Amino acid sequence: MAAEEKTQKTIAENRRARFDYFLEDRIEAGLVLTGTEVKALRVGRAANIAESYASPEGGGIMLINSYIPEYGQANRFNHEPRRHRKLLLHKKQISRLLQAVQREGCTIVPTRLYWDDKGRAKLEIAVGKGKKLHDKRQTEADRDWKRDQGRLMREKG
Repeated sequence: MAAEEKTQKTIAENRRARFDYFLEDRIEAGLVLTGTEVKALRVGRAANIAESYASPEGGGIMLINSYIPEYGQANRFNHEPRRHRKLLLHKKQISRLLQAVQREGCTIVPTRLYWDDKGRAKLEIAVGKGKKLHDKRQTEADRDWKRDQGRLMREKG
């Protein structure tokens, strides 16, 4: 029997996070969104999670500084584009993330915003430890070498 394929359509991706952090523990989290936010995302308006981060607030974890544009037909009932959004996580996941932030000095970084197979907006977050400048240079050198290696393999055939 063939394995079921998950159909996950990406809304926004934080590609910069892989360059700035060592990403360790990835978790799928739900988002508390208003109706106009969901409609704006479904229309295909460009959301941005590149400058955002997650932070513990009031017993839960909030997504801060993410940008979901306003919905055009919502007039006065529209949402605030950069409001704090609550993440839906289990208590064990929250405690593990809080422990990583408080004891190990890590950061909770959103890596991808997508629709799951049931049509709900999900956010993939990861525990990230900041890279130093020499680590970033090494990452870039490794990426360049992989690119050159693929090019050489194609040419030699």
